[in-house]
Amino acid sequence: MEQQKQIMNRFYLFVLGLFLFAFVLVGKLLYIQTQEGVYYRELAQKRTVKNVILQPSRGNIYSDDESLLATTVPRYEIRWDAKVPSNDLFQRNKKALAKGLSDLLGETQEHHLLNLERAKRKENRYTLIGRNLTYSEYKQIKTLPLFSLSSLRGGLIVESKLIREHPLGKIGERTIGYEKRDFAGDYLRVGLEGAFSQYLKGENGRRLKQKIANGQWKPINDNNEKEPTEGYDVYTTINVNFQDIAHHALLGQLEKYEAEHGTVVVMETKTGAVKAIANLGRTAKGKYFEKLNYAVGTTYEPGSTFKLMAMIAALEDKVAEPHDLIDTKKGILTFYGKYKVRDSKKGGYGLIPLSKAFEVSSNTGIVQMIHSNYKNQPRKFIDRLYNMGLNEKLGIAITGEGQPKIPYPSDQNWNGITLPWMAYGYGVELTPLQTLTFYNAVANNGEMVKPRFIDRINSLGNETIKHFEKEVLNPSICSQETIEKVQKMMFNVVDKKWGTGFAIKDKTFTMAGKTGTCQVGYATDDVQYISSFVGYFPADNPEYSCIVLIYKPNKRKGYYGATVAAPVFKEIAKKMYYSTPVEMIVGLDSLQQSNKKQPSIEELLLTKTIPNLKGMPAMEALSLLEQMGIKVTLKGSGKVIRQSIKSGEKVKPNSSILLELS
Repeated sequence: MEQQKQIMNRFYLFVLGLFLFAFVLVGKLLYIQTQEGVYYRELAQKRTVKNVILQPSRGNIYSDDESLLATTVPRYEIRWDAKVPSNDLFQRNKKALAKGLSDLLGETQEHHLLNLERAKRKENRYTLIGRNLTYSEYKQIKTLPLFSLSSLRGGLIVESKLIREHPLGKIGERTIGYEKRDFAGDYLRVGLEGAFSQYLKGENGRRLKQKIANGQWKPINDNNEKEPTEGYDVYTTINVNFQDIAHHALLGQLEKYEAEHGTVVVMETKTGAVKAIANLGRTAKGKYFEKLNYAVGTTYEPGSTFKLMAMIAALEDKVAEPHDLIDTKKGILTFYGKYKVRDSKKGGYGLIPLSKAFEVSSNTGIVQMIHSNYKNQPRKFIDRLYNMGLNEKLGIAITGEGQPKIPYPSDQNWNGITLPWMAYGYGVELTPLQTLTFYNAVANNGEMVKPRFIDRINSLGNETIKHFEKEVLNPSICSQETIEKVQKMMFNVVDKKWGTGFAIKDKTFTMAGKTGTCQVGYATDDVQYISSFVGYFPADNPEYSCIVLIYKPNKRKGYYGATVAAPVFKEIAKKMYYSTPVEMIVGLDSLQQSNKKQPSIEELLLTKTIPNLKGMPAMEALSLLEQMGIKVTLKGSGKVIRQSIKSGEKVKPNSSILLELS
């Protein structure tokens, strides 16, 4: 009996243990489901479904006449979920689908058919059909058999990405700029794209995607969780025609003289609006492209173009007058027995007025003027330069502006030759845009205005949300009396036969300016040069100022500013002068001519002329242009509001056009 009792006790303990174990197990399961279950379900959801950020379409950048300088266009990637359509549906449509893909994307019908059949056999849920497709190509693919059905029946997967396009190509590319994100997640912002990114960038959207085989993600449905919001549009002061003129004038001279790089800036005198800016650097193969923004970011010793600043300082301080005579010392000045200042003309210019010393760009004449009057009071000269704002940045929106260098007598490296060397542009540094801004102030009767690249920023509804007015940096860099004196000297530089710029004188319109030839590497045996010309036109009523700087031209071919840089200035000035519309009274004949009806489609096709597409429905415009052999990119939906190629232009081979719709 005792033994039986022990056995029963053990049995009861065993049953109790089983009961307790079951109780704990059930409790744990309930805990997992109610407490930890939420965590694990969320974890599983995250591993199979995620919200993907959709980049918004950046706003457009326009020229002053609303031509596109930069725009965002969609490019489409088409994939197919082969598991979605039934086998019967696939078999009935596969040949027609393969033929349609062949017609649209190239490759043979057999190639596309094999790709579709292989995907169906393997139940591939993310088969690539085509990538980097335009909007019109994407819309045509959606009309094909099977793909015209909803994604839940046909299995079509459409994903888009946004790319930035520059309709002008490489012209002005560095100034238009870009925004890029590096591997560390930091943004590199260059040019206008970078400076005004806060307006251009828009707001991100979101789209749900589900993880499928091989680590790939496919959209769950056709709709986005949150649509991205397009950025604001930026309207620049750049004139497309002037930009083209400046670019090609500079390029031709760089190629001719095999220079390392060069820059041109054209500014509207009264407003400071930058109408053209070109920056071209040479590649190892001798080609030129928009390498760096030399005009904004690179400082140079200005050489003889700094003589204007020195002359104004002396005239303002009443230590010199244009009619004062100066002995050019047979073309050589010597400091401390070994440091020499030389004139480009062997033997010098003799005894001449200071005004003529400026006009012939006599180094010895200008250096003597500054050294003899300021050697015992150099601070007075430097303070005058500082008062004119030459030591300060312009504070333009584009990042990376170079820091001006104007030595001061308290600097540690100030010595006995610093002052005379400064007088003709050595030991000082300015960017081309800073130099131009000063010369523009002289053209503008003393008022120094800030260079301005942007006119306004518009919202999606084309409402102006910010307007950029003229900004005055210095209402008067000097007295009106001094302005008139140096204006006359700058006019004589081009107008008088002894002037260094006389070779560019034109009979039909007037120019004023100053040549510059500055040595680079003058402390070494391999001396190179910077050739420059800066001035304004027309001289009697300045509308535009312009600087041309060409760095390290082949000195065997030429290096003087008058020879290398000044002809570029003349070419730009003359083409701009004759391309500027003149106000005219329109008579009846002109009105009748302007009211001629739009050419017929047959006439357009025959003459290969771009029509005026504004107001035309997108599909009608698309059909017409494709008949003319033009590749079309559409942005938006609805009717055409802008076209990247103006009406009336001839169709060129392999032309492409961007149409903006609303």
